[in-house]
Amino acid sequence: MELNTKEVLKKKILDAQEMVRDYEMYAKNVQDAEVADLFRSFAEESGYQAKKLQEMLKKLDRK
Repeated sequence: MELNTKEVLKKKILDAQEMVRDYEMYAKNVQDAEVADLFRSFAEESGYQAKKLQEMLKKLDRK
């Protein structure tokens, strides 16, 4: 099955949002503070990616 551009964007938005949740959960559950900080940083980066993907999807929806 081949996905069109909007379907790919929607899938990757969901993937990025899931990564945010995962990294936040990992950050809360690990004992090592340095690793927790790293996971929080990754969660923030994944959130940024999700936001950029959503902006692109909105832009395509306006066309």
